[in-house]
Amino acid sequence: MGLLASVQNIFKVEELKKRIFFTLALLTVYRIGCHVPTPGINGEELSKFLTQQAGSFMNFFDMFSGGALSRVTIFALGIMPYISASIIMQLLTVVIPAIGKLAKEGEHGRKIITKYTRYGTVVISAIQSFGIAAGLESMSHGAFVQNPGWSFRLITMITLTSGTAFIMWLGEQITERGIGNGISLIIFAGIVARFPNAILSTVRLVQAGELSLFFVLFLIVMMVGVIAGIVLLERGQRKIPVQYAKRVVGRKVYGGQSTHLPLKINTAGVIPPIFASSIIMFPATVAGFIPIPWVQSIAKQLAPGTIVYTLLYVSMIFFFAYFYTAIVFNPVDIADNLKKYGGFVPGIRPGQKTSEYLYRVLTRLTFVGAIYLAIVCVIPEILITKFRVPFYFGGTSLLIAVGVALDTVSQVESHLVTRSYEGFLKKGRLKGRRS
Repeated sequence: MGLLASVQNIFKVEELKKRIFFTLALLTVYRIGCHVPTPGINGEELSKFLTQQAGSFMNFFDMFSGGALSRVTIFALGIMPYISASIIMQLLTVVIPAIGKLAKEGEHGRKIITKYTRYGTVVISAIQSFGIAAGLESMSHGAFVQNPGWSFRLITMITLTSGTAFIMWLGEQITERGIGNGISLIIFAGIVARFPNAILSTVRLVQAGELSLFFVLFLIVMMVGVIAGIVLLERGQRKIPVQYAKRVVGRKVYGGQSTHLPLKINTAGVIPPIFASSIIMFPATVAGFIPIPWVQSIAKQLAPGTIVYTLLYVSMIFFFAYFYTAIVFNPVDIADNLKKYGGFVPGIRPGQKTSEYLYRVLTRLTFVGAIYLAIVCVIPEILITKFRVPFYFGGTSLLIAVGVALDTVSQVESHLVTRSYEGFLKKGRLKGRRS
């Protein structure tokens, strides 16, 4: 009854109700666009060919486009160019000092970086869409293209680039006028849209006798356990105690309070598995299209489920977990800021000793987070290759789905509590992920 009452409270808050309906309307527009075909392409035949030939690389990127990539619709590129541009801009804030200064200038700097990210998204989309158009013409001697030539390449490039720009606009509108993070919700919608097909295929296999009912029940229990583990570790923090010294300014006394510095177990989020999958699968996919025996053997060794692939995948997840954590969290800056405002970690000297302590704690937390990411991402490969599970469960898709759900529910919770309504949890607040 408590949960039902909380859902009813949502419709009592007029602004929250409008935001939710606005978000659902734009997500519906996005899903409709995922089924609008790109002009001049035989979509059905191409979808069959890509699904058979491209394998895991296609499945990975098709997940982010909600199935639009395998059908080559107007939203075929999905939101991946925007994600790539955002990651590149984050890396450039460390490499280029001028961009790093912009990131520290507050709202003004954030707007400039957002503008650069949009330009980067358009450029990446144009390059990728032109490559797709040229590749479609070369595959099967142009059998999937009705009228090959420069006109087809330009139309395809303009169509797919415009589709990505429109998705980016939808995401920004959802963030500004809806509920939750728009870009994350668009990815979430694409992932969730694949669930009904997975359920139907599982039911068919059970009816055909290829999967036992007991095994399906075991999968359901395991899925609940994995999701619970993701929720626990995504919200998990190591709280470093911080004490502020008292300062007397005139007649007022400042400081003296105790607080804590939260360090996430998984600071890097879903970036490590995304980068690791992209780097491994891209050469494997390219090699799969080259009809040379030794190149084909390399492609087979890099296929998901093999020992080489698993070892490379786990190694790269660890590498990018540490690499991205080092980019987004700087212990030296944190220690300097604490010292500047009179804060210190009890038992640790301010300054360099504090930064060394934070670095040591963060290194251990990142190791635990990398193990957690590796386990979650390897689970689907084992289920598919060893147990022939007919759907992709786990990995990046599950991490994103659970994380976005936590963030969105957290925002709804804050709207309800702000207006004196009872939220989803009677005791305490539901906290989303910290970015």
